[in-house]
Amino acid sequence: MQIKCLIVDDEVLAQDVIEKYITTIPTLNLVGKCDNAVEAISFLHNHQVDLLFLDLNMPELSGLDMLKTLSNPPKVILTTAYSEYALESYEYGIVDYLLKPIKLERFIKAVNKVVEQYYSNEINEDIHEKKYSQAIFIKEDQVTYQISLNDILFIEAYGNYLKVQTSEKVYVSRDTMHEMEEKLPKELFMRVHKSFIVSLTKISSVSGNRIFINKQEIPVGEMYKMALKQKINN
Repeated sequence: MQIKCLIVDDEVLAQDVIEKYITTIPTLNLVGKCDNAVEAISFLHNHQVDLLFLDLNMPELSGLDMLKTLSNPPKVILTTAYSEYALESYEYGIVDYLLKPIKLERFIKAVNKVVEQYYSNEINEDIHEKKYSQAIFIKEDQVTYQISLNDILFIEAYGNYLKVQTSEKVYVSRDTMHEMEEKLPKELFMRVHKSFIVSLTKISSVSGNRIFINKQEIPVGEMYKMALKQKINN
């Protein structure tokens, strides 16, 4: 999951700080920066944006006045140097607001609220709208095997191949990691490293940057840590 973000702030320094923080969170994808609300409104008309980091105090049009012009605004985290605006901002369904100068731990806390909402929505969609097969097909050499999803422990990148580790044996497939991610239901499987996809139901424990499935130790990449934590918490 990638949450597309737009920064709207007339201060270059504030933009730089938020952009730096965004790069530390793998689930966030910065798609643009705007110096004022008018520019941001135009950007929103032409691009998909899931989350706004919106400054309240800008020339010509304030952040709150900008929100009043949007019929279907994205999720919003407000940024401001003035705490007295916080109460008014919540009337517009704001996820959170950050008081400048923004600290990283406070930024992460606000973003987590958004990530949790997105994961909740994804789970509900999977339950109510999507139906997945209980098995996938893996081609090994000239033979195609049907493998039960419940049998899969994890998938590991292996050069130009993938190793699909099941409870009984290992299958070697020419699928790419991206192709395998597309095959597997997201509520049951998750990529935790550039070289590993794991079955969430098969995880025995998580310790630091490691996942244990049976006696197998699997690394967790830095860019996947927060998403894994959110998935486990939900």
